[in-house]
Amino acid sequence: MFRISSLIVSTLLIAATAQAASPAGPAPRPGLWEVSATSALLALVPQIPADQMARLRGLARQHGFDMPKIENGAASSRVCITPEMAAQNTMPDLYQQQSGCTSRNAVRDGARYAMDVRCDGPRVRGSGRAEGMLEGPERFSGTSSFDGTIDGTPVREQAQTSGRWIAASCNGLPPPR
Repeated sequence: MFRISSLIVSTLLIAATAQAASPAGPAPRPGLWEVSATSALLALVPQIPADQMARLRGLARQHGFDMPKIENGAASSRVCITPEMAAQNTMPDLYQQQSGCTSRNAVRDGARYAMDVRCDGPRVRGSGRAEGMLEGPERFSGTSSFDGTIDGTPVREQAQTSGRWIAASCNGLPPPR
């Protein structure tokens, strides 16, 4: 079961990488966004006993984030996009830095973006790729993949990602660290 927990955390980490973008093309609207990731692995969450889920939440906190809501094979969380981030035409990288991951070779052609991800942290090691499209100022979608290890456990995972603008106000939710 620890392997599944590690894989679920890795799915959340790689899915979080797909939200980054660079200048050019449509800009995201500032405010509150809902960001979701789906994968076959996240569909296994209902099979995890409550005590294991508590440990999984602790593992997520060790990687620097709170466990998002996971239902029906999808993990979702809310993110604040500041006016400054929108003006720079960027989406947050969410948990990359906390897990020792960095984006490289980021390219953007209009609304399409792609980047490589490299993780060299003490717990997360490996590489991945994120690709997607900002479908307008209030929506994006993409895919991400990761091949590496989490706490020494081999991981090879893919996820579908999406985001949608919810409201102009972040209601006190701070922007990602």
